[in-house]
Amino acid sequence: MNTPEAVAAAGPLAHPVAGVPDLVAAEDVLLFVNAAITATGQREFRSDADAQRLSLDFLHTYVRVNYRRVYAASLALDINHHNAALIVRALLETAGEASDEERRTEGRLIAARLALLPPPRVYRLFGELRRAKVNNRRTRTIMRDWLAARPDLGHDAVKYRAGLKTAARHIHLRCRQEAEPLPETGEFLFRPGRSRRYEHRLLDAWRRAHYEQGAVTELPFSVAEGFAAKHGMKREVFLKRAAPRMTRLERLRTQEQRVVGDRRPDVDLAAMPLTRLASYVLSLGFTQRAERRAELTGALRAAARRAAGAHAGSWGRVHAVLDDSFSSSGSGQKRRRPLAVALALACHHLLEALAAPGAYRGLWTSGAGDALLVRPWGPTPLGTRILDALEPGPGGAAPDRLVIVSDGWDNAPAGLAGEVLRVWRQRLDPGRRTAAVHVNPVYDADGFEVRRLAAGVATAGIRDAEDLPALVEIARFAEGRAGPEELYAYLDRRVARFTGEGGTA
Repeated sequence: MNTPEAVAAAGPLAHPVAGVPDLVAAEDVLLFVNAAITATGQREFRSDADAQRLSLDFLHTYVRVNYRRVYAASLALDINHHNAALIVRALLETAGEASDEERRTEGRLIAARLALLPPPRVYRLFGELRRAKVNNRRTRTIMRDWLAARPDLGHDAVKYRAGLKTAARHIHLRCRQEAEPLPETGEFLFRPGRSRRYEHRLLDAWRRAHYEQGAVTELPFSVAEGFAAKHGMKREVFLKRAAPRMTRLERLRTQEQRVVGDRRPDVDLAAMPLTRLASYVLSLGFTQRAERRAELTGALRAAARRAAGAHAGSWGRVHAVLDDSFSSSGSGQKRRRPLAVALALACHHLLEALAAPGAYRGLWTSGAGDALLVRPWGPTPLGTRILDALEPGPGGAAPDRLVIVSDGWDNAPAGLAGEVLRVWRQRLDPGRRTAAVHVNPVYDADGFEVRRLAAGVATAGIRDAEDLPALVEIARFAEGRAGPEELYAYLDRRVARFTGEGGTA
């Protein structure tokens, strides 16, 4: 590996490491990006949590030491929250390895990424930095700026009390609200029970909720649940009173408990993100899905059209192979949210929106004909389904795009999918009339990347179906249709746009 000093002395992003061929460096970058999109450190169907974490830790260290600029630039890509937090922590812990210019760029990237992360994730990251004794000036500034940008520290003091308290101690923060000193927030955090009354509505509601049942539903739902249990409130009564203050996801999570008789749900499903909506649909039983077919299908299609945006109808003839085999159920750690099959359902509707009208064909590995009733079941005959997908559509025309959504473990028979794609690409379509891409939502801990099907077909990691159009752009680098220089130029553009320095470029 290169030393940190060598990394700091490296040239522009297009040449991340002196002495390493650009092509090898580009392959390492793509490998890391795929891992950062898919890996969560949790148990998967074919690997346990320890293997996932060990593999991911090695990959983060390797890329940070050898390609620090690229490692930081990954924050501007569509990586998942888990890896974004790992990157931020690693950059702050190793600030001494970066040059002044790199630290400035990293600071902008970190600030922009923290603004997108869920508050609980950020507070957990701040706690990890405190335990690791990372308290350099840049870290304190980043933490202070993020807290200053929070819309209501009083709300955070109630909902994320331990996290805010840890962060305030770490950077010696004087709690503020709208640029004015708010000493009662600090008093609430560090001297609870001293005040008989707080000016801030939520702080005072929290004080009164200890003995006044009516104050419980004035609090954020996640906090109010604990107080409701303490007071012995009936669940249905509590949910009815708390509904006006619930977030959209909280209303969705509790709607089955709140909806009585024929009353319609109070959640606008069509406004939900597509992948999350697909996960919700799969959490329902078959009977509920069938009874609510029109509502659920309409919501999925509306969310897909919104996700497609300007790309809607522009992909021509699209054939898709969608994996709903048993391995797409994930693991016991994710039993209630089988991401792989939920992603396949979301991609099914998104690809329908991206294809030209009437030019989409989706094939499930189980042979299912009803997308709304899919479930993780059976083997993975990817090879057979790919053969079916490559069949010409109406009028004898080959598909313009072949999209495979799978974890890559074909086993009926094993290896057939790769052989089909190899022969098809080398013998039947060497001119690449059909663009093929394999998107994989599962990180393979043993291979340090997502599992591939064939060398001639690009594979990209995916976490949310909404990212599919952007991932197709990244996939062309993996397929060799664009060189390393274009890849690093693409990363530069994403960094500039993400940090607000590049306009809309």
